[in-house]
Amino acid sequence: MSGNSLSVVELIRVVTRNKDLIIALTKREIVGRYKGSVMGLLWSFFNPVLMLAVYTFVFGVVFKSKWPGGTGSQAEFALTLFSGLIIFNLFSECVTRAPLLIVGNINYVKKLIFPLEILPLVTVGAAFFHFLVSLLVWLFFYIYLFGLPSIESLYLLVIIMPLILLVIGLSWFLSSLGVYLRDVSQIVVILVTILMFMTPLFYATESLPVKYQSLMQMNPLSWLIEEARGVLLWNKTVAWVEWAMQMLYSFIIFLLGYFWFQKTRKGFADVL
Repeated sequence: MSGNSLSVVELIRVVTRNKDLIIALTKREIVGRYKGSVMGLLWSFFNPVLMLAVYTFVFGVVFKSKWPGGTGSQAEFALTLFSGLIIFNLFSECVTRAPLLIVGNINYVKKLIFPLEILPLVTVGAAFFHFLVSLLVWLFFYIYLFGLPSIESLYLLVIIMPLILLVIGLSWFLSSLGVYLRDVSQIVVILVTILMFMTPLFYATESLPVKYQSLMQMNPLSWLIEEARGVLLWNKTVAWVEWAMQMLYSFIIFLLGYFWFQKTRKGFADVL
């Protein structure tokens, strides 16, 4: 039992000891979302397919949007847009659900031997599953339209490493804060919606006025999304210096979120 330990080594031990529990809870989280539906897990595949079709129609056919520097085809624009949304949805799913993680699992709080710190890992695991399904949909359509992607596309798994650390750290912080301040969940939903439009999902950063481009780069998701598009669509390699800086920034958030969670968890039972 980790108790209120602030040791990262102890965190690693907790995760290692409870890896089977984490996997089991993640599976239950994924299956439970579609429990009772006729199509079950197939919805995790059809949802991104339908969204990709909608984006293609709205932005490609209705607005006739073109991505700067691309071929100008509707299919390319849809895949470019969808590749960014895959990254953003992983972030959004974890962060918006975080404030209710502890509040929604009071029975775990009452169990003194249950490692509460693994709950954000379960949420991230479920979100990562949906990320992989969406990526599979993207890959299928890319192969159908343009052929096999370049070998550089494998860098995507490296690029999202800072994102995983970031969302785990934020999930620890928000899940704890949500116990003491119930309005957090509503605030987070609003902030994530604002962030969606402040992230280069529907437009390229270079299409903005120069004075706003530096402001856009302060958003860590901007770099992640643009790098992901670079390796998936335009055969680019990773900007390793910037990646290292992103890893450092995300690791700091990871540690601060963990320390905050461990410092505040002793009051969970009293508040709930």
